[in-house]
Amino acid sequence: MSTLKVVSIETSNLGDRSYVVGRGSSAIVIDPQRDIDRVEQVLGENGWTASHVLETHFHNDYVSGGLELSKVLNAEYVVPDGMDIAFAANRVSDKAELASGIGLIRVLHTPGHTPNHISFAINEGGQDVALFTGGSLLFGSVGRPDLLGPALTEPLARAQWASMRRIGQDVTRSAQVYPTHGFGSFCSATATVGNESTIQEQMLSNPAFTVDEETFVSELIAGLDAFPAYYAHMGPANQAGAGPVDLTLPQVATAQDIARRIAAGEWVVDLRHRRIFAGEHVKGSLSFDVHGNAVTYLGWMIDWGTPITLLGADADEVQTMQRELVRIGIDRPVAYAVGSPAEWGTPEAPVSGYPRAAHVDMAAAFAADPDLLMLDLRRNSEFDDGYVRGAKHVPLHELRARVAEVAAADSVPRRVHRSSRHPV
Repeated sequence: MSTLKVVSIETSNLGDRSYVVGRGSSAIVIDPQRDIDRVEQVLGENGWTASHVLETHFHNDYVSGGLELSKVLNAEYVVPDGMDIAFAANRVSDKAELASGIGLIRVLHTPGHTPNHISFAINEGGQDVALFTGGSLLFGSVGRPDLLGPALTEPLARAQWASMRRIGQDVTRSAQVYPTHGFGSFCSATATVGNESTIQEQMLSNPAFTVDEETFVSELIAGLDAFPAYYAHMGPANQAGAGPVDLTLPQVATAQDIARRIAAGEWVVDLRHRRIFAGEHVKGSLSFDVHGNAVTYLGWMIDWGTPITLLGADADEVQTMQRELVRIGIDRPVAYAVGSPAEWGTPEAPVSGYPRAAHVDMAAAFAADPDLLMLDLRRNSEFDDGYVRGAKHVPLHELRARVAEVAAADSVPRRVHRSSRHPV
């Protein structure tokens, strides 16, 4: 039998991996993202034909491309049983087995991240060689149990603990572990460690295996931080089944269009590097640096359904962001423009800018004015690790709702320093 080959497709800004698993001319696909052209490229490069598209769970952090991919490839679409879905699929539950050209696929019910979560073990001659764990077992962690609401958080945390014991008992310990989440994903309960591992290695090092149930549950829940608001829209979108995406450029926005859209309360998003934005931008536009993790925070902060116009230095920046946006269900920006603020500004929406300061400048300003208002926009867990004494903590995703509070704290005009990276 030829060697099993696993190709991971990373979506780094969402902290996820999809997998294409091949042997000979056959393949299966696990947890594909919405932009399925990346999967098609892997299949084509390896000369593989996919027989199955498998979902470990109905994802909360992205819209799946699984349904559309299964149609394009004429492959069997396999999803966990027990969910209301608006499309035809093979709904599988615990101990089901799927025959494929790459080998026998065993289904294990591994609830915890979601109630219906399943994992897929690839079995050769009675031995598991790979386990695709989705949001169940992660490298050094597990998937968070709180995405479906407070009432289910503790029950799912306990289910997650039990699922780890099930994996340890029922899966060959030398099997390689391939999680979907955990590479910076907000679906991970805590930070993950490493990029590869086996069941045996996880059993020795992962706290999910090494502590008792009560300790595991209490520590897991206590360590949970906020997750993006757009997650609320992902589950329903995946249960409905997403269609194809259109990654062609939208209509071009003129300077007058940009001013009109800003005045109407639409989002005009500047994708250029944040330092370039600071120096010069259209007043009223919003900086979401496409070279950073723009999509997570845009999805977190926007009122869902608000029209978006993208501004980029070039078309590559715009199309990169389009690809990121479709992954969270924002299918089409209404318009775009490329170039610079000199071409985008108007008297109604003039070109503006603001100064940048280093930490030494901040220290000097704070020494000169101890009452200086300083905002720390990092997440709760980051702030708890260390902060600048005197800083007011307002996590970025809460800032829009807390503007009045910030204004009240700054009743006289003051310089505001955004402490967004390194605590002092």
